[in-house]
Amino acid sequence: MDTRTLRLFLSLADTLHFGRSSEACHVSPSTLSRAIKQLEDSLGVELFLRDNRSVQLTPEGVRFAQYAREALQQWEQVRHSLLESASELQGEISVYCSVTASYSFLYSLLSQFRQQYPRVEIKLHTGDPEHAIARVQSGREEISIAARPAHLPTGVAFRPIDRTPLLFIAPASESSEALSDEAHWSRQPMILPESGISRDRVNQWFSRRHIQPRIYAQVAGNEAIVSMVSLGFGIGVVPQIVLDNSPLADRVRVLPVSPALEPYEIGLFALERKLRSPLIRAFWSLLDNGAVTH
Repeated sequence: MDTRTLRLFLSLADTLHFGRSSEACHVSPSTLSRAIKQLEDSLGVELFLRDNRSVQLTPEGVRFAQYAREALQQWEQVRHSLLESASELQGEISVYCSVTASYSFLYSLLSQFRQQYPRVEIKLHTGDPEHAIARVQSGREEISIAARPAHLPTGVAFRPIDRTPLLFIAPASESSEALSDEAHWSRQPMILPESGISRDRVNQWFSRRHIQPRIYAQVAGNEAIVSMVSLGFGIGVVPQIVLDNSPLADRVRVLPVSPALEPYEIGLFALERKLRSPLIRAFWSLLDNGAVTH
């Protein structure tokens, strides 16, 4: 069954914006417009009223949207039921994580998953962990591995894997005396993440101590922070799992600070509604068996 047109229609019915819907569905605006026109021609009615400024559902569009949602829900239920009754899971699943997560957690997960489900193809994408949840929300990935934010987005499920401390690091050659006095913090060049959970944690830490940090660089990527610190450019902030797996770990040292930065949880993210899929549920349940070792 080709459900693509129904999904395109429902996306436009939800956003009432061709640009946003085409971006969310990863199609061009002209492709989306053509699909809607073909659907309207096959039904013999207009589903949308559109002009240069707005898009609105017609009464027929409202009725068809209800049918489309019910039809897709029934289709998913039947498909999942058929997959569950199959003797062996097969298909593909996409996973997104940072480079650090790929060698910290993913090896154990993928090794066990591959052993249990050899006919499932895994598509692995790596990149900035700050994009992990958004890629799941947009449908580009089924599973992502990242740090849990303070507020989990609606409709997104989280399964914890581990907790990691957040550390201040300095060049190994830096003298301890220069950093022992808190009054010196405001004069130390800081190498911080551009954004994200680590940046939020360190901003809170400085704010509570009434310190205005001297920011030397704002960096995308924890590995790059370790590299810059090892070269003597300043003090950085990275999760411990990054340092544990870094080839430059012996060129930096951890600064003992009090209070310590708040640690965070790392785990799996998926859309709640997609957990009904046997493939995603199978990957999700790996944590039940203690699959992760690092």
